[in-house]
Amino acid sequence: MLSPLASDLGVQYLLVAAEQAPSVLNTQPWRLRTSGHDLAELLCDPSRRLRVSDPRGRSMHLSCGAALFNLRLAVRVGGHRPTVSLLPDPDEPELLASIRMTDSTPANATERALYSAIRVRRTNREPFEDRMIPPSVMAGLRIAATREGANLLPLDGAAANELLEQVALADDEIERDKSYLAELAAWTAGRALFDGVPRHVHGPRADRDPAPVRDFGLGHRGRDRRVERFESHPQLAVLTTRGDRPVDWLHAGQALQRVLLMATCHGISASFLNQPLDLRDMRRRTDPRHARGHAQMIIRLGYGPVVPRAPRRPAGELLLQERRGRDRLMPLLRL
Repeated sequence: MLSPLASDLGVQYLLVAAEQAPSVLNTQPWRLRTSGHDLAELLCDPSRRLRVSDPRGRSMHLSCGAALFNLRLAVRVGGHRPTVSLLPDPDEPELLASIRMTDSTPANATERALYSAIRVRRTNREPFEDRMIPPSVMAGLRIAATREGANLLPLDGAAANELLEQVALADDEIERDKSYLAELAAWTAGRALFDGVPRHVHGPRADRDPAPVRDFGLGHRGRDRRVERFESHPQLAVLTTRGDRPVDWLHAGQALQRVLLMATCHGISASFLNQPLDLRDMRRRTDPRHARGHAQMIIRLGYGPVVPRAPRRPAGELLLQERRGRDRLMPLLRL
């Protein structure tokens, strides 16, 4: 079977899949490099790391992990098996993953459904319906996270309310950080055509405090925004990993994207409330090790309206010059 990298069209196919992944403030901090007809390499783009809120590069790695999962799906739907090595070269820390493609059986129904959801998935900051996610569906989302080496922990009402209070406290603290607000405004003011979080996807302000949605208006006060009632009982979940190293962040990103695509297949929307994690990273602290793992994402789930997508960089901008003569792979992970 012809490799996806055997033609320009095949390379474009992978680039389009990668570019649709979610990323922190829609920074899209990834690049793709090919080597021959059967090897693709995912690299981070440090120039797109958030210097203030992501000093460790955790969110950047997590974002790239989500793009990696999309790449894996694209390879499978193309009839190949992706064999992935994470962080394969200590001498090139920007190289996050290598993907070797070999012939395989056709993609199964689940893989095809997840791949189809790539173009449909959106981050949804609108109010959700007051409708609970069925336990069987939530169980499926938890299994999806586990398949990628992470855990998804749904919170009950009391725990969700407590976490919303922590989010509000984190907002209060980071709102006093002028560098943070400047960085937030730079990526949310709506001037960029191909990245960032423009105003049309900000969503409304919540009619209560603590709010179940992030207020991007912190970065540019004075703009009129509508106020709406949000769901009475936000359904929150925390994505955790056993460790808190770059390799764990990459696993978390892949788990996040598998969960989000699975949710999309069930008509479930998602947005994020990661301010406490931003504050932790800004303080250059790590989570204390505990039985439930290290928190990597705080996710709000529910049934929301159709929303527009955030802008994306042109696919061609993501491609680096091909590098040849490289064959140092240790397979670690398969879809």
